[in-house]
Amino acid sequence: MSEPKTAKQKAKSFFRKILAIAILIFIGVVLFLYYANISDGTRAGVVVKISKRGAIFKTLEGQLDIGSFGAVQDKNQLSQTFNFSVEKGDEHIYKELEEASLTGERIQIRYKEKYAVLPWRAETTYFVYEVVRSDNPSKPDISNRDFPGH
Repeated sequence: MSEPKTAKQKAKSFFRKILAIAILIFIGVVLFLYYANISDGTRAGVVVKISKRGAIFKTLEGQLDIGSFGAVQDKNQLSQTFNFSVEKGDEHIYKELEEASLTGERIQIRYKEKYAVLPWRAETTYFVYEVVRSDNPSKPDISNRDFPGH
């Protein structure tokens, strides 16, 4: 026959079970935050910044100038920017965004929004998974705009 467990052994066993449950819950939450999407959408604009950032974790970050409420060309254009990230391993997306930023063309990006920022992954919750470029890229016409001091 086995000896009955002492109070100390019972307490150890209880805390081990609690610790195991806490670790499993933590892993489940991290996996949910990593893989689950809160939304899926598109934005259109001009890429104004694309960079590899981070001291410890290198992430791919960018900024899209959306313009005024969906590309209204006006003298009083309000500039609105959209910050986004690119998943590691999607270097082709990064290169395409870099090319679009050099030409100044207006593009459309498709993204998935995650629930939370994970520091080893990105600085934003918006991850670009596709870049749609026009067949005939054209540079924006800035000759008709009034700039202060010109």
